[in-house]
Amino acid sequence: MTAAISSAGLTKRFGKQVVVDAVNLNVPAGSVYGFLGPNGSGKTTTIRILLGLVFPTAGTHALLDKDFAASAAEVLPRVGSLVEGPAFHPYLSGRANLARLDAADRSAPVRTARARIGEALERVGLSAAAGKRYRNYSLGMRQRLGIAAALLQPRELLVLDEPTNGLDPQGTREVRHLITALGRDGVTVFVSSHLLSEVEQVCSHVGVMSVGKMVWQGALADLATQQRVRVQVRTGAPADAARVLGELGLAEIATDDDAATAVLGAADPEHVVAALVAAGVGVRGFVVERPNLEDVFVELTGAGFDVSG
Repeated sequence: MTAAISSAGLTKRFGKQVVVDAVNLNVPAGSVYGFLGPNGSGKTTTIRILLGLVFPTAGTHALLDKDFAASAAEVLPRVGSLVEGPAFHPYLSGRANLARLDAADRSAPVRTARARIGEALERVGLSAAAGKRYRNYSLGMRQRLGIAAALLQPRELLVLDEPTNGLDPQGTREVRHLITALGRDGVTVFVSSHLLSEVEQVCSHVGVMSVGKMVWQGALADLATQQRVRVQVRTGAPADAARVLGELGLAEIATDDDAATAVLGAADPEHVVAALVAAGVGVRGFVVERPNLEDVFVELTGAGFDVSG
């Protein structure tokens, strides 16, 4: 299996409005895939289509190498999900809510229910609050209980829509560690998030949505390298440095009182420094400025993004 999630031309229209526009997903098996995009970009609608909660207008998709239209009943028990926040019975405890969900799952073995529920609660840090009524849970606790529900059975694929929503910093770290551990165990995790700092720490691959379209997807390590890397030369002779940078083929050269900057392109940083020294330019400092995920996101979508939460 090369792709845990794949789609071809996935499209959803509501009237004349195209919310998801011919999206081709490729989520490698075993990856932690960050699904990014501004509000209204079509992320949640795409997730709902993938799980069969919304029917697509056009296109096809597969989960775990199974065509979803033909094999939904077979593949969904192997998929855990948390979409748009959990919904539970307010007067039942966290443990009782999970027990009801588990009892409604025809694929769940009854004899192991207690052990599986206890393990799921422990993994999300809710063991101590298992007997507390859901109506008394904080927003963060409710979010964690939703993740526990997705983990009641062993899953090959986990689809999480904003799993850290409402969590305090400690809870966010716990969910981050949980996602990392699941990825190490071979579970494919597809996670929509508005926290770019979290995505950078846990994800191996990313997909970026903008106005219903997929504008980039691939390995996270490849994303920044495909964007423009700039170099800054600190020197007492910025005009001379700019001349050398131009001779080397660097673009968008600019100078100020004590520095010259340019887009590195295909040039090798070590070769640039050597050429500057050979030309008699005194180099006080040389910095390679690689764009972070926020910079790349803004360049791809033209939209701002919450990077800190």
